[in-house]
Amino acid sequence: MTEAPREGHHAAHTWQEARSRAFEVAAPIPPGPVPISSAIGRTLASDVLAVQDMPHYASSAMDGWAVNGSGPWILSEPGQRLAPHQASPIVTGGLIPPGAKAVLRSESGDITTDDDGLPILALGGRAKPGEPRNGQHIRRAGEEATEGEVLLKAGTVLNPAHIALAALAGLDHLNVLGKPLVRFLLTGSEVVVHGVPGPGQVRDTFGPQLGSVVELLGGIAGERLRVGDSYEEWLAAFQDTDFQDTEPLPGGPDVEAEPPADVVITTGGTGRSGTDHFRKAVAELGGELLIDGIAMRPGHPAVLAELPDGRFVLGLPGNPLAAMMALFTVGGPLLAALGHGKLEDVAEVPCGAMIDADPGRTRLMPFRLMYGLASPAQHAGPGMMRGLAAADGVMVVPPHGVQMGELVPAFALPWGKPLPAPKPADDKPRKAPARPAKKAPAGPVDWSALDA
Repeated sequence: MTEAPREGHHAAHTWQEARSRAFEVAAPIPPGPVPISSAIGRTLASDVLAVQDMPHYASSAMDGWAVNGSGPWILSEPGQRLAPHQASPIVTGGLIPPGAKAVLRSESGDITTDDDGLPILALGGRAKPGEPRNGQHIRRAGEEATEGEVLLKAGTVLNPAHIALAALAGLDHLNVLGKPLVRFLLTGSEVVVHGVPGPGQVRDTFGPQLGSVVELLGGIAGERLRVGDSYEEWLAAFQDTDFQDTEPLPGGPDVEAEPPADVVITTGGTGRSGTDHFRKAVAELGGELLIDGIAMRPGHPAVLAELPDGRFVLGLPGNPLAAMMALFTVGGPLLAALGHGKLEDVAEVPCGAMIDADPGRTRLMPFRLMYGLASPAQHAGPGMMRGLAAADGVMVVPPHGVQMGELVPAFALPWGKPLPAPKPADDKPRKAPARPAKKAPAGPVDWSALDA
């Protein structure tokens, strides 16, 4: 009897079970305030109200002069109360002085002198008839919103215009739904971050893109730490809840410090060799393994644990494609649950090839859509990325395999387009094309050819 593959020996969960468990073990992060500079893309947890009138003072909509009554006007110092037939210079956004009734645009007035040689303001040749009308070019207080008015409703996904409105209202923080902050432990002494790797070295494929994928999956990409292959380094990194990035955070010293992470994602070290320390470090810290291997490939050594301080630790395999499949399978549902999201439904696509059975294991295969069929991508080994880079989605091939044209579960890539819905089968019976009736052969029929 053939021995089962070693990689499936510790796989306690099927692909579907691992995906569901990753979603079920996490509770949504409670709402809380965040700086408005960090709130784009977040979802408001409560209405945003105007804390005062907007604008909170009457201001000029033009460069020119604030005036009281009809001209010509005697010039006064800026900011002083204007008596009838007085004017004072004002700029766009400037506070309307007491007594002012309108603003005369700079191009509509001229400074001249009266009979005594004193400077006065008079209408210029470019002034329109009746200018300035009472209230013209004055932005009234409360014109945009009055105190207590709802500016943004709860449930709004904040965009840059919303942030500008909040800033205009004088707000520094917004109360938003919780969203998981993810930090990264990138491991491997053989990994190089620049240039072409030499023999025995590999180029870092996680640092440049893992944070972006996490953001697409609903997380917040936080700091990164690179650690070597020793157990002491692993344990210290797991214990450090406030490790520093290998690169300075954008924004300089005025940027608020990151809060504690909700999720830590590690790369490599999830196998069972002497240099794989994930499980030992979790055990020493009193953590619990929630998912310990998945009956799938690539990505079967993925591990999800929870530490006593509430942090989830997701261990991704060291091979890049295997890591991405594990991140989609476990990381996506975990981040969705923490971030008030839902477990996305799995779609179906018609398979463009016959795929043999692989008992006991689900296979995740990047595919290209060719003439409406999902064709498995080439260059899709655990350590390759070329197939995924050109893919339209990932097929979830069940252990019993797939026949050509059969619908197979699939999901879209976080950075790609939604998968097209399969065309419904036509239930109406089709009429066979009319054929000319053949005459029955005359005489006895010779059946001898059927015995050949």
